[in-house]
Amino acid sequence: MYVRFFKRCIDFIASLILLPFFCIIYVVLAPFYYFMDRGPMFYSGKRLGQYGEPFHMHKFRSMKVNAPDIRLSDGSTYNGDDDPRVTRLGRFLRKTSLDEIPQILNVLKGDMSLIGPRPDPMDWMDRYKDEEKVFLNVRPGITGYNQAYYRNSADAQEKIENDVFYANNISFGLDVRIVLKTIKTVLMRENVNVTRE
Repeated sequence: MYVRFFKRCIDFIASLILLPFFCIIYVVLAPFYYFMDRGPMFYSGKRLGQYGEPFHMHKFRSMKVNAPDIRLSDGSTYNGDDDPRVTRLGRFLRKTSLDEIPQILNVLKGDMSLIGPRPDPMDWMDRYKDEEKVFLNVRPGITGYNQAYYRNSADAQEKIENDVFYANNISFGLDVRIVLKTIKTVLMRENVNVTRE
């Protein structure tokens, strides 16, 4: 009942409550984008959604316009503190996780949940084993078990295993613990950057 009904109700109500916060952040950041590089404020990347369906995940742009895609050896995204693609504003947004705020719109629409597995790029579908695809039954989240407890420190396979754990153990209690841990992780800036070879 929680997964099929109450979780979506909580997502919808919470995203409506948070919508004014998104609007305030948008208004505050707009002049910085205009005067720093006059590029678009948003980055909308195509991601794997629930049941493997594609959707466009929104973020405040943290990289230079037309920045190349750099991946680590395990296929995960490079998030080094010395990443030359990231703008000065982008570094601040990433460290504070404010770049994720536009995903409130994804939650409101129903593409995402407040809490769930982090959505992967479309080319990741082929790397999942059949028994791992269980986490695709869950709406991807702005935050989740992996983001709260490991953020960027888990490699690609560990991330998948953490997402499977969440999908198999999803509950209201677990979601509450994830929210509390996420707040601590963001405030303490734990595991922000990853430099795995």
